[in-house]
Parts: sequence; C-alpha cells; structure tokens
Amino acid sequence: MDNVLVVGGGGREHAIIMKLAESPRVGKIWCTPGNGGISKYAECFTVGATDIEGVVELAKKLSPDMVVVAPDDPLVMGMVDALRKEGFKTFGPTADAAIIEGSKVFSKELMKKYGIPTAFYEVFTDSDSAVAYLKEQNSYPAVIKADGLALGKGVIIAQNEEEAVKAVHEMIDELKFGKSSARIVIEEFLTGPEVSVLSFTDGKTMIPMISSMDHKRALDGDKGLNTGGMGTVSPNPYYTEEVARECMEKIFLPTMNAMNAEGRTFEGCLYFGLMITPKGPKVIEYNCRFGDPETQVVLPMLDADLYEIFEAIYDRELDKVDVKWHDGSCACVVMASGGYPESYPKGIEMTGFDEKGQIDGCFVYHAGTKLSEDGSFLTNGGRVIGVTARGASLPEALEKAYEGVGKIDFEGAHYRKDIGQRALKALG
Repeated sequence: MDNVLVVGGGGREHAIIMKLAESPRVGKIWCTPGNGGISKYAECFTVGATDIEGVVELAKKLSPDMVVVAPDDPLVMGMVDALRKEGFKTFGPTADAAIIEGSKVFSKELMKKYGIPTAFYEVFTDSDSAVAYLKEQNSYPAVIKADGLALGKGVIIAQNEEEAVKAVHEMIDELKFGKSSARIVIEEFLTGPEVSVLSFTDGKTMIPMISSMDHKRALDGDKGLNTGGMGTVSPNPYYTEEVARECMEKIFLPTMNAMNAEGRTFEGCLYFGLMITPKGPKVIEYNCRFGDPETQVVLPMLDADLYEIFEAIYDRELDKVDVKWHDGSCACVVMASGGYPESYPKGIEMTGFDEKGQIDGCFVYHAGTKLSEDGSFLTNGGRVIGVTARGASLPEALEKAYEGVGKIDFEGAHYRKDIGQRALKALG
C-alpha cells in the first residue's frame, strides 16, 4: 500500500483525498495544513501550503510514496521542483510549467504565438499608456487583469471608462494586488456561456475530464461580487460533443504542444476556462491545478483510480490508463460565511453534521472549517463547505444537494438558491 501526502487545506483537497482513499493501492493519507473536515479522513499537520522548506522537511519525516501539491501558489513558487530534487514522486507541474497560471502575460503571449483562440489583448506596465489605450479603444465592458496570482480576485470587468481608469490606477500605481498587478493585461470582453474543463496531461497525452459550470458571483441571478465560486454542476450542457472536438483540436492539444515547444512540459492537471463565443470556443484563462469548486463535482464523476492516474502522469504513461466517467450529473452548493467575499467572522459553531462532518444523502466537502476542542465544527474561512450530490439527472442532483444544505446551519450562512438553473435552461 502506498502512502500519500496532500498539500493544501480546502474543499478541492478534501475532494482529492476522498477520491484517493477509494484506490485499493492507497494506504495512509496525510494532509498539510488540511481543515476540520479533512482531519476526519487524513492525518493533518500544521505546515502551511506555501512553506516549501517546511513541506520538504515534513515529507522527509513521513517518507510518502507520493506528494500531491494541489494549490496554485506553491506550484508557481516551485514546491514540486523542491520535492523532486529530494527524490519525492510528486503530482503537479514544475514552476516553469505552472507559469501558465502564474503569469497572465505569459499565457496570453503563448496563445498569440501558437494561434490558440483567445480574446484580443494588450499588456501594460504604466498607467498613462493603459488609460490612453482604454480611451482609444472606447469599448466596454473591458476586462482588466493583474498579471500574477491574486487569490482569484485579480480580474476587473469594467462597465465604463471611469471604472476602467480606476482599476488601472489601483492595480499599477497602488499595487492593489502587490507585485501581481505591476503588469496588467487589458483584453476584449467575450460573450457566451462559460465552461470549465480540467484535464489530465503528462505532456504526451491529454485526457480532458468531464466538463463543469461554475457560479462565480456571490448572489442569485449572477449578481454581487465575484467570489472563488459559489457552486458548480457537472457536466456542462453547453459543452457538446461538437464543442469538445473543436476544443481538443484547437485548444487542448495545441496548448500541450506549445508548452513542450517552449521547454516547459506540463505534467499534472491543466484547467481550461473557456467561453463558447459566437465565433467558437476561446480561452479565458488557464489554471495549473484542479479548480475549486469544480473539482468537487468532477472527481465524484470519475469512474477510475485517481492514484493510478497520478502515477501514470509522473511516469509519463498516461496513454496506458483507461479514464472513464459515471453517467448522470453532480451538483455542489457552497455555503459561505456572512459577509463573504469581503470581511466575515470566523469560529462560528456549525450544526447538523455527524461526527465525520457529513450528512445523509450528500457528501460535504469542507473548505473553511476547523474542529473545536469539544469536537464540534467551527467556521474558519469565507467559503465554508461544499454540499455535493450525484444524481441520475441534474434536477435530481440539485434536489439532493439543496436538501443537504437545509440540514446544516450556522449563524450568517449564505448560499445561492439558483445553482444549476442556467444549465437546466440549456437542457430545455
């Protein structure tokens, strides 16, 4: 039996751990830093997810057969490189490949160079020329992105010149997102349904996972502030077989080949954020890891051994693995703290769970929870839990997930009541 160390502490990591636990090959699972819900299924440690030295030391102490680095920051910072240097088998891209998410400028220039469809854009490092460009284009909405990682908040969709100019000054002059916004990308606003497609790749083979639909806005009807994601459904009805074929031919394989040509072979989970525009699918963004909360509806649909897939990617033998998917649908509804995505309290007691932090009829992925001394679950983040259910159809999966949400309670809890409604409309 192989023992695995997972780095990270959110809902995505909980989903990865639960899928790894299904593998007959996996013995003990450790997680750092983990959270209250994860601690019921994996032994947790206190080393932070971005503490490269600390994680390497922990790995030396535990001697895992594999280390899975799940979040973006440590991947971009080179945690996989540091672990591999010490001889550890790892899942996740090296820093030179993780730049595909770590720098928006890099990813846009890669797409331009290799003819991968994306929005038209320009790059700026001083606010005067950026503002001059905005005035010259005079096209709104306009999309303004910080170059580097900004906790999923570095994208402003400006509805008019005033909002756009303000965003430029905040990013470049006031460094609102630190060094991440010293360089910005201004790009055209694309329209159409959004689709998330995660994919397994070892640099030779590309296997797209089942598609999903994220809900980024905090409030019903896609209103309110942008968040890390308030819920997801899988599969995404806008991602038809025809669209999937076009994406494989014009986006997925060309991206894999482009990274190889640049000497930055990508091994791990490559996430494609797509917009199905009237002119065909285009890339909005790449991520160098499993999306959160997309993972929570994609991995429950996987009808294969995740550990075997991770090993095959490490060994660059992904073409030998049969990756299959369950029929039906999966839905995840995120319950968030009052005030999220702005300021919110922590340490609020949650009720309705069994001792493993679960409820009947669903699986609860814990994102921002911790255990109190008496063993009850407390809130410890903005997105607290993802209540997830599979069903033979999307309406059935949604009904089960919302039934589950109704059993859990904590003061100030808020969640969207319309997760999956757009998908249902598309299904007719």
